[in-house]
Amino acid sequence: MANVYLITGASSDVGTALIQRILQEGDTVIAQGSGDLAQLAPLCKAHPGQIHTYDVDLTDGQALDLFLKDVQANYPTPTHLVHLPALRMINTKFKKFDEERFELDLSVQVRSAIRICKTFLPAMAKAKRGRVLFMLTSYQIGVPPKNATAYVMVKSMLGGFARSLAIEYAQYGITVNCVAPSMMETKFLADTSDLIVQAAAEANPMGRNAQVSDVVPAMAFLLSDEAGFITGAVLPITGGSVIP
Repeated sequence: MANVYLITGASSDVGTALIQRILQEGDTVIAQGSGDLAQLAPLCKAHPGQIHTYDVDLTDGQALDLFLKDVQANYPTPTHLVHLPALRMINTKFKKFDEERFELDLSVQVRSAIRICKTFLPAMAKAKRGRVLFMLTSYQIGVPPKNATAYVMVKSMLGGFARSLAIEYAQYGITVNCVAPSMMETKFLADTSDLIVQAAAEANPMGRNAQVSDVVPAMAFLLSDEAGFITGAVLPITGGSVIP
């Protein structure tokens, strides 16, 4: 049976790698990005007609609503929702907490997730089939790092949302899961000091940070039919740096 994937943050390193791994003939991908859809051009060329891109600012509620209405009008109900977007983490002490930026990240990660799920989960429940997957962080497991208050707060809210959905929608055959990688070397780290990135790698039992290729296979599994009895899970992908 063909799948319809709605992937937000699809133009990220993880998003493009995930699409490349999971897309099968006959599937449809509705891919949201924000100002960086050129990252998806090679995939669109390789899979003509299967990937449909939207440039949507998730901090703009009106733009998000128009996007969701367009998806409802032009595509079948998604079978898979994958929510990846986040503002880049900035390491800063709490005394310099940026409330305006926090609100923006809350809109990008949590408010948009709520609106997307509210739009599509009822129809997915009627179809008795679906997968929902969120990107969290290992910072939520055990002791969080210093100077990451805003990032940890937003991810914690997203994790709570995921767990609540998992319980409510399990009866409809819909699973809701999360992956929680440790520091992953992608363009997301552009605002993170090289010293911090290097220190994280040295502290990891495997002597390196996570790579996209470490994370995407786990995501693909949780989105697969084989993972049908796994819901409400937060899967650490940490090389042993965090063990629940």
